[in-house]
Amino acid sequence: MVITRILVLTVALALVVAPVHAQISDGIVKIGVLNDQSSLYADLTGQGSVLAARMAVEDFGAAAKGLKVEIIFADHQNKADVGANVARQWYDADKVDVIVDTPNSAVALAVNQITRDKGKAFLVSGAATSDLTGKACSPNTIHWTYDTWALANGTGNAIVRTGGDTWFFLTADYAFGLALERDTEAVVVKNGGKVLGRVRHPLNTADFSSFLLQAQASKAKIVGLANAGGDTTNAIKQGAEFGVVKGGQNFAGLLVFLTDVHGLGLQTAQGLIFTEAFYWDANDKTRAWGKKFAERNRGIHPTMIHAGVYSAVTHYLKAVDALKTDDGTKVIAKMKATPTDDPLFGKGTIRQDGRKIHPMYLFEVKKPSESKYAWDYYKVRATIPAEQAFRPIEQGDCPLVKK
Repeated sequence: MVITRILVLTVALALVVAPVHAQISDGIVKIGVLNDQSSLYADLTGQGSVLAARMAVEDFGAAAKGLKVEIIFADHQNKADVGANVARQWYDADKVDVIVDTPNSAVALAVNQITRDKGKAFLVSGAATSDLTGKACSPNTIHWTYDTWALANGTGNAIVRTGGDTWFFLTADYAFGLALERDTEAVVVKNGGKVLGRVRHPLNTADFSSFLLQAQASKAKIVGLANAGGDTTNAIKQGAEFGVVKGGQNFAGLLVFLTDVHGLGLQTAQGLIFTEAFYWDANDKTRAWGKKFAERNRGIHPTMIHAGVYSAVTHYLKAVDALKTDDGTKVIAKMKATPTDDPLFGKGTIRQDGRKIHPMYLFEVKKPSESKYAWDYYKVRATIPAEQAFRPIEQGDCPLVKK
């Protein structure tokens, strides 16, 4: 009888101390940060996104909640086939539950489909194409930070309405650049402007001379840069050498990041107008997080992509903790059903098509004389309310949206 009681007590204790997240596959939530670690997008994503994911896990208190979380990362080299192969390896062999970040729209579109096929989760902070919540929308993907529609409508609207009514596009020749050009052209034309020409350039090109000459020959008031990272900064630097702005034209940076402005310097970047979802120095909460991030990132302050990774991983962990499972399809559904709330983006929602909804901001780069301290680069020209910041859900042609 005594032995029986001891056995019963032992089983009861085992049940009490059993893992509270028994439905977590392999007992580990595995997060894969897939991005550019070595090329033109490395500064605005790269190791900064890995750090942002780690900070999200730490600030969420995963360990104290009984969640064991592991973070790994890989360089997709801005090649869709490389990114796709990494995703398959992660899902099939390495037991990754969710892939995050993934700048480069061609890579993101490939990973988007693989994630759907495998029933996993994909949280996009880095890629821009609005097709991720349009014709390519998936029940396993959330597009978190920004997209080409939001960029085009924020920057394009502002510039056309202030007299920039003729455009020439310098476009990165792949999915992201083409989508950004498409969405911006639609805004320009809708507001009565005209597109006088366009030229497509290879990704990560070093020489913009022939493209800039075509832009100058067009006589367009606005040279729209439908590119990002090193391509944007190289075009602006070489444009200064060619006298583009001195000749009466202006650049429109359709996707500009804090690290781009830092690389250009305020003397060159001053006056540049663009749309972003986040600025580290916006308020006390973003400022505190931004400084903490910079201390761990060699002094480099966070871009909106880094902030998006932090925000997305935070919301993902909340859903995993609530469901007690890391099943990708179920977790994404829970994330959509739960209002978002974090110190960087504040309160928000996630739509049926996977679009995360929050305000966007039209920024202008400060003059050198206006900057008071390190990384004090932006001033707000306008706040675009959440309900206006992204494409209306009925216009995206997402098959998940009930009509």
